[in-house]
Amino acid sequence: MKIGALKEIFSSEKRVALTPDSAIQLQKLGHECLVETGSGLAAGFSDEQYKAAGVEISTNAEELTKASDVIVKVLPPSEAEVKRFSSTKILISFFYPGANKALLEIAKSKDASVIAMDMVPRISRAQKMDALSSMANISGYRAVIEAGNNFGRFFTGQMTAAGKVPPAKVLVVGAGVAGLAAIGTSTSLGAITYAFDVRPEVAEQVESMGAEFVFLDFADEQTNNGLSGGYAAVSSPEFTNAQLSKFREIAPDIDIVITTALIPNREAPELWTSDMVSSMKPGSVIVDLAAEKGGNCRLTVLDERIVTDNGVIIIGYTDFPSRMATQASTLYASNIRHMISDLTPKKDGVIVHNMEDDVIRGATVTHNGEITFPPPPPKIQAIAAAPKERVPDKTPEEIRANEISAFKKQTKNQIILLVVGGVLMFLVGSYAPASFMQHFIVFILSIFVGFQVIWNVSHSLHTPLMAATNAISSIIILGAILQISSTSSLVIILAGISIFFAGINIFGGFIVTRRMLAMFQKS
Repeated sequence: MKIGALKEIFSSEKRVALTPDSAIQLQKLGHECLVETGSGLAAGFSDEQYKAAGVEISTNAEELTKASDVIVKVLPPSEAEVKRFSSTKILISFFYPGANKALLEIAKSKDASVIAMDMVPRISRAQKMDALSSMANISGYRAVIEAGNNFGRFFTGQMTAAGKVPPAKVLVVGAGVAGLAAIGTSTSLGAITYAFDVRPEVAEQVESMGAEFVFLDFADEQTNNGLSGGYAAVSSPEFTNAQLSKFREIAPDIDIVITTALIPNREAPELWTSDMVSSMKPGSVIVDLAAEKGGNCRLTVLDERIVTDNGVIIIGYTDFPSRMATQASTLYASNIRHMISDLTPKKDGVIVHNMEDDVIRGATVTHNGEITFPPPPPKIQAIAAAPKERVPDKTPEEIRANEISAFKKQTKNQIILLVVGGVLMFLVGSYAPASFMQHFIVFILSIFVGFQVIWNVSHSLHTPLMAATNAISSIIILGAILQISSTSSLVIILAGISIFFAGINIFGGFIVTRRMLAMFQKS
């Protein structure tokens, strides 16, 4: 079948739904690819690049729509574009059916099938098609870059000849895809980063990225976010009040705030109030990624950058992915490609619109002259991990008591071992010849020394297997060294071979250990 990519009609939209690389992959599935001339220029893809990838160039939208079986684009189509469709056409794009009832009706009247990329269910199998997450990832990254462009200081702290420069303090509200991308970017730039989310189970992810999770001293029964399509559930009024109280407490110390709390088809919750803005320092920056739905800060102005009376900069841009058009187009085109791959199960260029498939059914909003939105819940829900209980910190008295208990237990074990060992030595010595006992005592001492040396090495320096190997090798060396002065040539040769191979094992083990440790060090 023929897959055609329309040029976006809004001048501010620079993304394109088909890249040369994704076109090559689609051709491997048996499809032909078309693109409207100039579609990829703003994203850095020329018509020549498309031609080199085997893509046919159409001169206008009407020609492309007529020649294509599947039409792909980024933003929802205009009414004029939908009216060109027919029962043989499939549209794949963002559509936002909850906010575009009129477009749904037109698509229904044309018997066209529409697959909305914003309706892809949030289940594991559909992650490769999750265009919302792809764009959210870019938005989170770009939000930090935009904040840095408007912030008057370094992100990282520095000690210079002119004086000390403190690091910026960044708060990311919401640890979803956009939030985690913002956290990663902020910490990599050297800022002290804090993060908050209504789901305490994400604290481990936040802390693993080098940020500090802001906990609330509040016991609230969290709703499984799988029941809300993989998004955070709406919090109780009591929890919201505790959350806002915590934000008011830390607002004066924060330099940059990035809010990411946005759920499709819902108004954005107010998380950063005007009094919090008033308490912030002049020159502070707020980047509101929920501006398109009213904003997490009610002072946000859609698609504008404003400065408040106390000098706080509030950015309400909604086109962050388009500001990184090349990267955004590459990821979005990959999402489209994976969707078409699922629609082409036999990889023979034939589209099979299987409404029994959870992903295809969930994303399809019109099909066979019917509106299929909203979809039924997927058979496999997105299930959130159960929140881990926080273990309370031990008091100094408890720590001391544990240390004493551990010392007593270790001492008891050592005494038992010495007594048992002494008894066994006595029994062996009572019957064994003197020549055997001489070698046997050396052997036991070798084991004891090797055990004590290796056992006291920190586990962070050796894996248990490597530590045991080194211990055994040490025992071999001690025995071999004692035998190397023997009058027998055979014994001397065997002792030398033992020392050589044991040395390789020991030094090789430490070299491997050093390389393992280097993997966890920043270059």
